[in-house]
Amino acid sequence: MLHKLLSNLDKQFGFDSASAHCDIPCKIYDPQVAQIAALSVIRFVDLINELEAKDSLSIADQAQLGRLVQEKEVHAGKVKDEIRVIWGDYFKAPQFEKFPNTHELVHNIMLTGSACKQHVSRESAEKLLALVNEFAASFWATKGVETFNATCPYPPEMTVTYPKLG
Repeated sequence: MLHKLLSNLDKQFGFDSASAHCDIPCKIYDPQVAQIAALSVIRFVDLINELEAKDSLSIADQAQLGRLVQEKEVHAGKVKDEIRVIWGDYFKAPQFEKFPNTHELVHNIMLTGSACKQHVSRESAEKLLALVNEFAASFWATKGVETFNATCPYPPEMTVTYPKLG
């Protein structure tokens, strides 16, 4: 109904149309958000496992568990969203030619992100980070930027692929 109303108004007043070819301004892409979200998934899994180790859960613990599960799923979804945007908007023929496994890599990130949402598995969460790091290395290579691996300085203290900048 709303679409029909707006269409009729457009016909009557001739609104100017706007369009864009991508979700975000050109050349502003960075896999770091996906990496931080993947690290967060690992951290949430660790915190959930700490609660599981208790003999019984208080009401506060149960509330904490609910929040941790929700945030784990939100961050796993964020990984998928961030990677999907870079893959869909940034990667074009030249990047795919340089990294022909990109489609398979992104598909594996999507599947692993879903597994992280569905389960409480540190193994899946670590795999998600490894895949996102692989994607980040490919992404930076398409821009001619070298990368290095380092342990992040906060929990869960996992290895992350970073760009060598300036």
